[in-house]
Amino acid sequence: MWNTIMGISETYDRGRSFVVEQPFGVVAGVVGVLLIVDLATKLMNGSLSVLSLALFLKDGLIQGLVIALAGVGLSMTYSLLGFANFAHGDYITAGAFAGWATTYVIGGLGALPIADLFLVGVSGEANAGTVGVSIVSTPIAVLVGLVVAIAFTAGLALLIDRLVYKPMRNEEGITLLIASIGVALALRYLLAFVFGTSRPGVTGGDIPGFEVPVIGIRLNAHEIALAIGAVALMVGVHVLLQYTKLGTAMRAMADNRDLARVTGIPTERVVRATWVIGGGLTGAAGYLVTLETGTIAFDFGWILLLLIFAAVILGGIGSVYGAMFGGLTIGIASTVSLVWLPSEFTTAAAFAVMILILVLKPSGLFGGVTTA
Repeated sequence: MWNTIMGISETYDRGRSFVVEQPFGVVAGVVGVLLIVDLATKLMNGSLSVLSLALFLKDGLIQGLVIALAGVGLSMTYSLLGFANFAHGDYITAGAFAGWATTYVIGGLGALPIADLFLVGVSGEANAGTVGVSIVSTPIAVLVGLVVAIAFTAGLALLIDRLVYKPMRNEEGITLLIASIGVALALRYLLAFVFGTSRPGVTGGDIPGFEVPVIGIRLNAHEIALAIGAVALMVGVHVLLQYTKLGTAMRAMADNRDLARVTGIPTERVVRATWVIGGGLTGAAGYLVTLETGTIAFDFGWILLLLIFAAVILGGIGSVYGAMFGGLTIGIASTVSLVWLPSEFTTAAAFAVMILILVLKPSGLFGGVTTA
């Protein structure tokens, strides 16, 4: 009896301490419960259909996969180099343009001038209607474009590291951060100079799909291709980190770079490999999101960057698996919030979810875990 009373007393004391120390967490928890109850009520009274909720979740997963894939590259470079690369969003854009320029050249070769094809519908005769590229009508062109996007962005990331970041490797993190902002601006406006500032469509023709049984939502071929490509690449990252010597070296450097150097790990070689892998994943994310949305613009990677940072911070900055899970969380939060909010406020809702989780767990969902 006495033990029971003591147990109740300790539980009460812990609860009171949590309320005093984390008042915002309590309020956020109450709001979360109210939203869940309201969602259930909307489903039961018919003001929100199960199909609509399923569509929000589908769109959130698709967006989340892109954010997660791009976030892995950002998280890898942060965990090894210790600075937030603000040029990451423009790597996404550069990879997308490189890949889609290649796709257009292959898809329209012989039918349209190469110069027009290279500009990806920005000017000239080449556009979504005349070239008509898609994963179904021109699968070879799309696959080659994806490979080029990965290779180009990997090379670009490595080149910029050699020219800009390597000479500053021993400087304070703020120095590298400011340098990355300069790189971002230079890349963005170089792309604007070459490809213009319009937002042309890039995919054309009928895109087939299929209806998911029971749920009733429809997935088109480009959404399926994005999901397969993103999941395959993230599984590849997992295999690399856990089952290869390079992955072991990367995890060791993320934990303690000086100790890794003392034990004979070629740290500079690992840094180069990290830029190549992280850049390649980023380019793939840019190409795949353009395939799914059907449009491209010189600044879309910069716009995505805020959500990518939110995902990386939410998951626990420096954690690859945290970036994956954080990306999915941010993607789903931004679309499911449409149940209550206008579309203009979905990004704010995603950041609100990030703040809520960080209040309850300041180190992030995977805090304390670095590269692995």
